[in-house]
Amino acid sequence: MEGRVFVVGLGLIGGSLALCIKKEHKKASIIGFDINSEHARLAKMLGVIDSIAETVHEGALNADLIIIAAPVKETEAIIDQLSSLPLNPNVIITDTGSTKEKIVEKAICLQKQGYTFIGGHPMAGSHKSGVSAAKEILFENAFYLFTPGENIDESKVEELKDWLIGTRAKFLTISPKSHDYLTGIVSHFPHIVAASIVRQTEKLAKSDHLISRLAAGGFRDITRIASSSPEMWKDILLHNREVLIELLNQWQEEMNLMKDLLVKENSEEIYDYFYQAKQFRDGLPSKEKGAIPAFYDLFVDVPDYPGVISEITGFLAKETISITNIRILETREEEIYGVLVISLQTEQDRQRAENCIAKYTSYSTSIGL
Repeated sequence: MEGRVFVVGLGLIGGSLALCIKKEHKKASIIGFDINSEHARLAKMLGVIDSIAETVHEGALNADLIIIAAPVKETEAIIDQLSSLPLNPNVIITDTGSTKEKIVEKAICLQKQGYTFIGGHPMAGSHKSGVSAAKEILFENAFYLFTPGENIDESKVEELKDWLIGTRAKFLTISPKSHDYLTGIVSHFPHIVAASIVRQTEKLAKSDHLISRLAAGGFRDITRIASSSPEMWKDILLHNREVLIELLNQWQEEMNLMKDLLVKENSEEIYDYFYQAKQFRDGLPSKEKGAIPAFYDLFVDVPDYPGVISEITGFLAKETISITNIRILETREEEIYGVLVISLQTEQDRQRAENCIAKYTSYSTSIGL
């Protein structure tokens, strides 16, 4: 496809979408804008975009596709701005936000001007942020949800899919209301739970400093989504407040059930509670990307001697395997082996890393379950 694509917001998502479009549609021209001009300059330098727009107005005029890759609160303001501009009458405008009902409702102002808005949500992310972390494979095999409002021509949805075919994502079209309900369950609510566990642990740690030390390792892993952007999650939660209030009410019932089982010392039902949770969790797809970015960690048992980390990273570099993070779990006193945790970008990279370490060393490896 040929034409002008305008990307508003040059972070991880906006940058990765730009790369996917550039790869698949080589005749397309990619214009970018970011409220932080340094981000825009970096995107241009890295070849993520072809040119920089100094304002939203400048970039939007004559664009065939406008992608708003900004936080949901900012997206609403950008939609208002676009609705007052003399845009290409055939333009398609989409966003990438994690909530959809209020965004699609806000976009009615665009429809009144004759423009097409199709809500979008690429359900992918990374350990890293910013345009420097953008990559073409970010959305591969991930779900990409489209939430067109009423009276949107199906041909326009298909045209948007054509523009985004380079993502290699799994496209699904659902209503804005269904989107917010589903993502509330599998993404927004788990973030609340993770943050709540961390907050409770923080309060308890004030009276016993050993808690903070013991909370390393596995505790950090199961609560890692609590490290997400507070500003972003404030806006997401407020946008999806009705769904989340209902889910929190259900969660209170669930916790009251467990509390009751403990009060009654009902060992059989406690066992059954965990057994059913295990059965459902173990049955979830392990090779597919979901609403929360997967973490591809490899655990390596390494001897505790100087240079062992550079030794391992050297072997990975020799096999051109990129890592996103590396750390050592705290070990027991007098333990001669430590656990090196290597985070990779994809499941394929983790498998390659495991094979690489087996090839060059005798260290045992395992993956998180």
